[in-house]
Amino acid sequence: MSQVANLTAEDIRAVANWPLVIEAIRAGHKLPKADVGDTFVHARDNTMLVRSAYIDGLAAGVKAATVVPDNPNRTPALPSIHAQIMLFDPNSGELAALVDGTEVTAWKTAGDSALGSALLSREASKTLLMVGAGSMAEPLIRAHISARPDIENVLIWNRTASRAQSVAATLTDLEQSTMVVDDLDATINQADIICCATMSNEPVLKGALVTPGTHVDLVGAYKPDMREVDDDLHRRADWFVDSYETTLDHIGEFIIPIAAGVIDRNAVQGDLHTLVAGSTGRRSDEQITVFKNGGGAHLDVMVSAALVAAHQAVS
Repeated sequence: MSQVANLTAEDIRAVANWPLVIEAIRAGHKLPKADVGDTFVHARDNTMLVRSAYIDGLAAGVKAATVVPDNPNRTPALPSIHAQIMLFDPNSGELAALVDGTEVTAWKTAGDSALGSALLSREASKTLLMVGAGSMAEPLIRAHISARPDIENVLIWNRTASRAQSVAATLTDLEQSTMVVDDLDATINQADIICCATMSNEPVLKGALVTPGTHVDLVGAYKPDMREVDDDLHRRADWFVDSYETTLDHIGEFIIPIAAGVIDRNAVQGDLHTLVAGSTGRRSDEQITVFKNGGGAHLDVMVSAALVAAHQAVS
C-alpha cells in the first residue's frame, strides 16, 4: 500500500491559488459525470452530512462534515463547519489521501462560482456586487476577480453594515476599489456580476432590478426552504447549475418556483459539463444569466486531488 498523503489546512494554503482551483474544476468536468450520494442526519439545529462521489479517471472521495450554527457564539468561538475528506484510488480502492475538508470547502465553493462566472459573465465586466458578508464573502470576491481580472469595483452589501465593513477590511491588498453600500435595491443596476451568499429563506435580490447583461451567482440557499432571488428573476433570466443532482430537487431556489408553476424543470439550460463543453452558455451581451452553486462531493474530489498533486510536487 502506498503512503497516504495527509494535507492540513496549512498545507492547503501553501499550494492553493484560484487559477489552480478553477482549472481543477474545469478539468474535472471534462471527465465522465460523477456518481454522487449524500446522507444527512439532523440533531436539533445541528447537521451531520456525508457526501460521496466517484469520478472515473480521477478518484473516489468521501466528505464528512458537521454543521453547528451556534459554534461562533461559544467561548472561545468555533467554526460552524468542521469537515474531513478522504480520497481513494479509483481502481484499487486504497485510501490515498486525507485532506482538511473545512479548508477545501471554502476553496471549492468559491472556485465553483468563479468557473461559472468565467463561462457565463461578460468578459468586459467591471463591477462586482457582493450580497452577504459571511465567511464565504472574502473568498468569493477574490475568486470572482481571478476569473474576471478586468473587474475594477467591488461593492459589498449586508443587512448589518459593520459585517460588510469587516469584509472590506480584508481586501485592502486588492487593486480594485472596494466600497460598502447601504441600499441594495439602488445598487443592483450598477453591477455586471452579482454574487449572493446569504442564509436567507426569503428572496433578497429583486429580479426586476437586474439589468440586461448581468451575471448572477447564487451560493447561499442550500435547503428546501431557502432562496435568495424572487420569481421575477426566474422569468427574466437564463438559468444554469453546477450539477443537476445537487440542486433541482434539494434547494428552494428551484423547489419553490417549480411547485408554484412559475417554471418547470426544463428552465435550467445546462450544467458545468455542458458549459465547459461549450454546448450551452451566454448567447448575447443583453442576456441575464444565473448560475446556481449547489456544491457536492464531486467538487471536493476534483479540488482535493489537485491540491494533493500540488503538495506532492513541492514536498
